[in-house]
Amino acid sequence: MDYSSDMKNRLKRVEGQVRGVLRMMDEEKDCKDIITQMSAIRSALDRATAYVVARNLETCLRNEAESEEKREEVIEEAINMLVKSR
Repeated sequence: MDYSSDMKNRLKRVEGQVRGVLRMMDEEKDCKDIITQMSAIRSALDRATAYVVARNLETCLRNEAESEEKREEVIEEAINMLVKSR
């Protein structure tokens, strides 16, 4: 699967958020602020995961799932990937 620049940019933003939290820790910022940012990172990563799974599902359904049975397999696999990511 080709990963679009949009997908990669989502993870680059998460990477920047993680660096920001590390900087906050070095600067001994308030624990509440750090936890708030860590929650934002988790949320952004969850959204990025869902986005990748959705795009993968779309691609598989368009390109690979010729039969109804195959479509069901692809959908089930996508659901399992989302459940695993939690």
